[in-house]
Amino acid sequence: MHEADHAIRFTYLSQEDLLESGCLDFRLAIGAAESALLAHRNGDVMFPEKIVQIFNQETQERINCLPATLLLEKVCGMKWVSVFPPNVPRFGLQNLTGLFILSEIEKGFPIAVLEGTLASNIRVGAMGALAAKHFAPRDARVIGFIGSGEQAKMHLLAMKTVCPTLTEGRVAAKTAEEEQQFVRELAPLVPDMELVATGTDRARAMEGADILVTATSAQAPLLKAAWMKPGSFYSHVGGWEDEYAVAKQCQKIVCDDWETVKHRTQTLSRMYKDGELLDTDIHGNLDEVVAGDKPGRETDDERVYFNAVGLAFVDVAIALAMYRRAVDAGMGRELTMQETMVFDHPNMADYVRW
Repeated sequence: MHEADHAIRFTYLSQEDLLESGCLDFRLAIGAAESALLAHRNGDVMFPEKIVQIFNQETQERINCLPATLLLEKVCGMKWVSVFPPNVPRFGLQNLTGLFILSEIEKGFPIAVLEGTLASNIRVGAMGALAAKHFAPRDARVIGFIGSGEQAKMHLLAMKTVCPTLTEGRVAAKTAEEEQQFVRELAPLVPDMELVATGTDRARAMEGADILVTATSAQAPLLKAAWMKPGSFYSHVGGWEDEYAVAKQCQKIVCDDWETVKHRTQTLSRMYKDGELLDTDIHGNLDEVVAGDKPGRETDDERVYFNAVGLAFVDVAIALAMYRRAVDAGMGRELTMQETMVFDHPNMADYVRW
């Protein structure tokens, strides 16, 4: 038996490493999400319950631990994510921060630690776009937003990837300044689109839109049913953001995972708890549509409602795809976790404290 090398090393990837290696690529993310959904459907994913620590029930400041294992890839991963909604008004800082740890499951050693805010926000946009791929109207031209934060921005890039016919984007936010920032940051990235700040006019943002997106931290029915035209597609990102009548007028309601959604705090969750929505009202989960077991859009005038609460195995799949691309691009820094086992160090007597 040969003497084992006990050194353990892993790759650290910053957000800048990931960006510079081309990981802000929704084709990459959507492909990873599709594969992960099908793997889960086939029983090739381990997906335990997440651990949630809420520090303030009123503001929902929390840190979540979300593990998952991709058995075919032989990789176990975990997303450690903090969500602190008051950060924006209180400090002028982002409200979401994440970190991924990826480990191989042959020896159980870590292979990577990645900045996770980018991948987490990309996952939100990728799932909305994957649903739009199957349910958005053909030749969609106009997309409307309530909310102008990172997830709204990611949704615009993701939707443009699967709906290249989009030519106009309208945004309504809490303040005109937030809308202007959205337009200023996104306009150079989608030069063939006209981006319109609506002066916080939600109706103006949404009426007549082919694709509607709400991505806010609000707990109020911001989106009105009257603003959703026949044939449109709605991607619901946040919690309670729309009146019940929005879902009730939709011919199809699709979730990333209905069993998870109905026990959360989204609009559909509230409707279910209030007896306003039944299991039979749900068209299906997105994996059923991706697998071809449930149909996508069937008529030009049907309204479709999509709600995703997030599936950790999709996050891990996207993080793994980003890690591989970054390593292929020569990015990242190799860090040594240990050179050898503790008592193999030659000068242990110097380290022990009494």
